[in-house]
This record gives sequence, C-alpha cells and structure tokens, in this order.
Amino acid sequence: MGGNPSSARTADVVVIGGGVIGCAIAFRLAQARLKVVVLDRGEPGGEASGAAAGMIAPQGEMVSFDTFFELCAASRDLYAGFVDEIEDLSGEAVGYRPDGILMVAADDQHSQELEEIYRCQTGRGLALERLTAESIHERVRGLSPDIRWGLFVPGDHWVDNERLTPALAKAAARVGVTFLTRTAATQLDVASSRVRGVRTRSDSAAAGPTISGDHFILAAGCWSPDLAQPLGISLPMQPCRGQMLEFEADAELPLVVRAGHHYLVPRAPQRIVAGTTAEYAGFEKQVTGEGLRSILEGVSRFAPLIRGLRFRRAWAGLRPDTLDHHPILGYGELENLILATGHFRNGILLAPVTAALVSELLLTGAASRPIDAYRPGRFRSQ
Repeated sequence: MGGNPSSARTADVVVIGGGVIGCAIAFRLAQARLKVVVLDRGEPGGEASGAAAGMIAPQGEMVSFDTFFELCAASRDLYAGFVDEIEDLSGEAVGYRPDGILMVAADDQHSQELEEIYRCQTGRGLALERLTAESIHERVRGLSPDIRWGLFVPGDHWVDNERLTPALAKAAARVGVTFLTRTAATQLDVASSRVRGVRTRSDSAAAGPTISGDHFILAAGCWSPDLAQPLGISLPMQPCRGQMLEFEADAELPLVVRAGHHYLVPRAPQRIVAGTTAEYAGFEKQVTGEGLRSILEGVSRFAPLIRGLRFRRAWAGLRPDTLDHHPILGYGELENLILATGHFRNGILLAPVTAALVSELLLTGAASRPIDAYRPGRFRSQ
C-alpha cells in the first residue's frame, strides 16, 4: 500500500490525511470510479484514529436534541453496513460489537448527569433501559458497591479502532485507492482560486512528488491548519491529548462501562482499555504520570476490578478540537478544496456519515443532510 515515487502523479481526487476520515472518504469516492490518491505522513490510522477508544456512542453524552446529535446518530446507524463492506473487501475482522453500552452512577454528579440524559432522551422516544444496582452487578462483575443505578443504551456500540482503519485502508486499496504513506503534504499550490497540486516530502526529508488533481480533500486532523493557514484559510483548531491504558484480564468484559468521562472498553481477546484525559498540551503525545493516575483513580471509583488487572501498555493521541468542538465540513475559499477535519472525539463515530456527505458534495454539488453548521467559514467572526 505504500510508495513514494519521484515522478509527479495526477488523480481525480487527492485526499490529505490517512486517518479514518480520509480513508472513508477515499473509499466512497473510489467506489464512484474516481481515481483517488491518499497522502499520509505516517501509516493509515497512525494518529488519532488508532489512539481512540472506539466507542460509537452518541447517546452516551446527549443531553440536548440538536443537529449535531442527529448527525452522530445517523452515522451510528450506518455503521453495521459500513463494517460489512470493510470486512468483506479487506478480509479482516474489525471487532465491531453492537451490544449496547452501560452508563453507571456512583456519586451525586454522575446520578444527576444520568437523570438529565434519561429525561432528555426518553422524551424524544430514544431507547434507554433504567437499571437498578442489583441488575448492573448481575451484568458486569467487579463494579463498585457504591453504584446506585445506571442506564443501558442498546443502540450505542463500539469497534476496535486499531483494526478498523488499517482494514478500511485495505478495502479502499481493493477498490482502487492509491496510498502514498510516509509522505507528508508540505504545501498546496494554488492558482486562480483552485488548488493545482500538493507538494510532498518523504519521511527521510527528501522531496517527494507533486500530486496534481481535480479535487482535494483536507482531512489531516490536527495538522490541517499547517496547510490551510498559508492560504489565508483560518482553521481555529488545537490538539487535545487523550491518554489511554490497556490491561490484560482473565475474563472478557461483556460491554463498555462508563461513568462521566471515564470508561472501560473491551478489546478481544481478554483485553480492556481504560480512558481518558482531555489535555491541551500542544503536540506533546507523551503519557504522563498525572494523566495515568487520573484515569486509574477515575475508573477505580466505579470499577475497582481494574486494580487487579495486568498492565499491558499506555499511549496518547491528539484529537483535533475546534472552538465549538464540532467538525469542519465543506468548501472554503478555494473552489476545489473540501475540508473534512476537526472531528475532535468523534472521528471514529462520524466516519461513515462524513464519507457519505463529502462524496455527495463532491459528486453532485450538494450533501443530503444540512452541513451549514459545520462550514469552514463559521469562525470568521470569532
């Protein structure tokens, strides 16, 4: 899938960024028989997409019914078919689990949060099951005796994101996408309000090919402003570091368990991921003692089972966060450049719907869902 020839290449569409968003867009456009090239400074899924927890859980945080929740829920509903396509074409299982998610209340704050979620979502007719503490302990062993009650969300799911993006890239390659890995995009060449090409550099710092094309997609996550700002395109984004821990367990955790911003996510075989933090520390990806301590303390309050698990590894990823925590989708100042970036904590969740909307926008000139709230120019007055 790799490659970095010295000669120039041309394509119908050049996608800058090989995370789950960029790969999903490339996949859909190649299915429409366009010649697509994906550039990535590393390997597909090597940044935020591979560092996430993999939850596909819009109901887990929804306390108001707005257009962003509708977008997230629509993407969740696309996931089963999305995964089927990926697994069929790639021959790789991605660990998709539509088994529901458990949210628990172990203190007053968690209880208030769950009450608000329950009130809001049942009022809209969304599926939620209110559980007693006894019922929760029957479903999952090793949780805190302080748990008061909880909510089971049958519609929310999870996926092994470390397997998802490489499998998606493999599926995309099978339908004709060309991947130039370890090839950084360094500059967009522009003339007459159109991008004409992308200058590249290999990971050895050698100059790479200039990739020309008819259309360009900027899906480079936290690194998107590096290419946009020299063109006068303002993308007010910053990296938000999320630290994670992984443990080995003697028995599989049956489903995701979360309380507030802390959670446990099953990863087969018999592995459990614990998260997370939200830190604005620039592009620093190192894990820290304070970060790991906060995760252990936060998870231990509702799941003391974590204390007996065998530590396996720790890592951190950089989420691309915007001023309003919503993605940037659509055309900006340049007529053949679509931006699809800034998905913050929702890149895995939003991949199917983002790919659908961006491919519609490029192929037909209009998306099937309203995306004006996510337009690149919305920050100009801020």
